[in-house]
Amino acid sequence: MLKKHLYKYILLVLAFSLTVILIMACAGSRTDNFASEDTLKSSLNSSYGKVDTGPLGRYNPTIDISFVRGIDEDFAKNVLPKTPGETIQDNRWLRLYRDELGINVKYAWAVRGNETSDVYTQRINVTLASGNLPDVTLVNPAQLRQLVDSGMIEDMTEYFDKYASPLTREVYNQEGTATLDSATINGKLMAIPEPYSFVEAAQYIWIRNDWLTKLNLQAPKSMDELLKVAQAFTTMDPDRNGKKDTFGVAITKDLYGGGMGIEGFFAGYHAYPNMWVEDASGNLVWGSTLLETKTALGKLAEMYKAGELDREFGVKDGSKVAEAIAAGKVGIEFGAQWSPMYPLISSFNNDHNADWTGYPLVSADSKKAMVPLKYNQTRIFAVKKGYPHPEALVKMINMHLEKNWGKTADFNRYYMPIENEGVGVWKFSPVVPTPPYKNLDAFLAIDKAREKNNPNQLKGEPKAIQTNLDAFYKGDITKWGWEKIYGRNGVFKILESYKANDQLLPDKFVGPSTNTMAEKKAVMDMMEKEVFIKIIMGAAPIDEFDKFVSDWYKIGGKEITQEVNQWYEFAK
Repeated sequence: MLKKHLYKYILLVLAFSLTVILIMACAGSRTDNFASEDTLKSSLNSSYGKVDTGPLGRYNPTIDISFVRGIDEDFAKNVLPKTPGETIQDNRWLRLYRDELGINVKYAWAVRGNETSDVYTQRINVTLASGNLPDVTLVNPAQLRQLVDSGMIEDMTEYFDKYASPLTREVYNQEGTATLDSATINGKLMAIPEPYSFVEAAQYIWIRNDWLTKLNLQAPKSMDELLKVAQAFTTMDPDRNGKKDTFGVAITKDLYGGGMGIEGFFAGYHAYPNMWVEDASGNLVWGSTLLETKTALGKLAEMYKAGELDREFGVKDGSKVAEAIAAGKVGIEFGAQWSPMYPLISSFNNDHNADWTGYPLVSADSKKAMVPLKYNQTRIFAVKKGYPHPEALVKMINMHLEKNWGKTADFNRYYMPIENEGVGVWKFSPVVPTPPYKNLDAFLAIDKAREKNNPNQLKGEPKAIQTNLDAFYKGDITKWGWEKIYGRNGVFKILESYKANDQLLPDKFVGPSTNTMAEKKAVMDMMEKEVFIKIIMGAAPIDEFDKFVSDWYKIGGKEITQEVNQWYEFAK
């Protein structure tokens, strides 16, 4: 077994070594090395104290733990400096971990970009290839598989079982076992993921109501009606500028995503690409390979030919399509609940008559449209093999949940202080677990307060959101997006109905990357998008879909499907 791990580790190093110089050149200017290698080694050799075995027990004396992290746009745009005297290395969260848990957090390095950014991925790849891991590394599923195969990280099963607080266990199981399953390999919990919210991936149809009014149209309740709206938005000059410069539906070259993705369109034809679904026999299949997907692609091809999709969408990423939305060139967008915050707010800012409103997904027939919920875990914390206190990670997760949603919660200090203009100070923490239903729960609390006409009963996050709603109603148009999401007719009202009508369709595969996925899935996904875009744009006939399915199974799909179903059988 040791030889096997050593062999895999050597392969891992060789796979990345050729790109190390290039990657460092790209990432170096955007990287902060907060702790030197000597400092980290010194911290590992420092005195470690005994720990109270409780979920929030304190180490005495204090222990050190090192992380790496990405710094998102809020930091880059100087939002958090509204909290004077606090930095990434010295802030209320790090003091809390030190003072109440006896855990001294250090950073080996940080890059400007979140965990899904290219610069973070590049730096993590260099770190994995070097083998010089911090105590805790934030990785994605494919990177987790690499670390497990190389034997570089701790098995966290016993530490989670022993130290997870009741609140942590409740949060981690709120949507079933998916979160822990995403880091469970061969029955062992090999890392601690942060809870991923399925319901936050739900899509809605965002439509410009002002255009509907101008064209004397009603909100669509079926796919046929939606197609007619898209046609009208393309041909009937909804912006009244006398030009044929608008089109129906926003679409990007990436096809899928919470913003400007078209999963909701596919769902109208009972097609669920880019996720794993059950077939009639109960086995898992890749939704992109099913005939329903072919049907939906055919409809998109018809729309493209009719000018209802951007002629150049095949080379436009989300930011470019967002520019078209901002410029008032498109009237329909499939997107998650946060769409009013991006990209729709820019449309409203440019034209205050742009009345984007969320509507439920529609169906092409009498069957209800299911709402696809892609599982996309990106935040998994792996603990380096040999680190003396793996349970410290679990304790930090316990503390973050407790101080924001537990019995001793202090939302206004540790999550989003209202006096600091709603600054998200939770981002100061290296671990940021959140309850999957927190946003829906906030909406339900606000809705209940509205019914009783008693907003004073609100506290915590619902109170902070209500403050934004009140500001909008008093004329602060910068809070427009909050009303579209949490207002009386906000989209969380639709999510409530999705749940009540049993319309939510979660991704059936939530496990870590399989061996063949890690090796071939990226190339297969690229092929899928290329073929689908060609079909939509008319560069390939619709029957090219059948060849795609055959090729998909030949180049790795058969093996991946077998691996996925082996996992599914074990997970049941």
